[in-house]
Amino acid sequence: MASPKIKVGVVGYGNSAKTFHLPFITAIPDYEVVAILQRAEAPAPGSPAASTPGAHCTVDFPNIRHYREPEAFFADEEIEFVVVVTHTNTHPVFAEQALRAGKHVLVDKPFAATSEQIDKVIALAKDKGLIATCYQNRRWDGGFQTLRSLMSKDALGEVKEAEIYYDFENPGWLGALDKAGDSTSAGMAFGLGTHSVDQALTLFGTPETITGFFRNQRGSNSKVEDAFTIILQYRPKSELLVTVKTSIVSPLSKQIKFIVKGTQGSYVKYQQRSTCPQEEDASKRISPLDLSFAKEPASLDGTLTTAKVFDSSCQKYDEQIAKYVGQYPTITGRWMGLYENVAAAIRGQGELEVKLQQSRDAIRVLELARESSDKGVSVAWH
Repeated sequence: MASPKIKVGVVGYGNSAKTFHLPFITAIPDYEVVAILQRAEAPAPGSPAASTPGAHCTVDFPNIRHYREPEAFFADEEIEFVVVVTHTNTHPVFAEQALRAGKHVLVDKPFAATSEQIDKVIALAKDKGLIATCYQNRRWDGGFQTLRSLMSKDALGEVKEAEIYYDFENPGWLGALDKAGDSTSAGMAFGLGTHSVDQALTLFGTPETITGFFRNQRGSNSKVEDAFTIILQYRPKSELLVTVKTSIVSPLSKQIKFIVKGTQGSYVKYQQRSTCPQEEDASKRISPLDLSFAKEPASLDGTLTTAKVFDSSCQKYDEQIAKYVGQYPTITGRWMGLYENVAAAIRGQGELEVKLQQSRDAIRVLELARESSDKGVSVAWH
């Protein structure tokens, strides 16, 4: 007998909700969207907007309940699981409201502007016995899934150096950074670095020291960074050095994503643009259930060099370096996996993959990296 569907309420109905969340939630049979909190009034019947897809949640989801005020939304007893897709400064506020109303909650990244704000939500979720998690969907990117798989097979041996990139060549939304004032959470570090730092901590854990370089490559007088480099050192536990980078000056035909070197091998991965093909397909409103969704051309498969034979079908032996070298097939990315994991955790059928403490630690890394950049010194993890 099938389990009852988990009743979902979504806070916010902007592009992120329509592109990164709802297509994946509605593709999973475990969920049913029953309510959406959108401040805008529903379009009048018969108006052009009333029949324009994307114009309003009531147009795209005519059978759900539309709320304009948070109090009424969180009082809806049918909602079991709240997904928050709003501005960063409202994330922890809505997370706390959801938990106090007895509902599990997932918040888009970055979960909050400070690690202290997340600490409060962690404590509240523990007190209420509810799940609170962050939308770290990039753990389900194809390239990252492939790297994790290779490391789990010990194809690289003990990793000594890793570089994680999220470059974006002159993105169209750069101008918005100049309007953000001096907000520490408005720049690329909290925007894209939240993903890259989470990937680094997922693979290697928290570092011993952090060194940050926050930069403005667009030539603006704004203090809001558009580029950064964060170096994570893992001494004395190991000689591991992890570099996390974002740059808007990256005139490459293919963007570098990962360079990982270990005692037994290496993995180098490029992407056609700056992101997993899931984002491009979702932006085109291609369903994640489409067989072509998130498919990446074989030409973008990463290069694996390894001394260990575990999959000879995708490697050839190079006598000069005494290792197997070849293009290694990329696992097809699956952001649906995040929501599938949350559903299992809500039902007590599996362990939550994205623990809020991990997302909190990623924000703490960014805080310490900024401190390092401002002072011109390395900062110890604390």
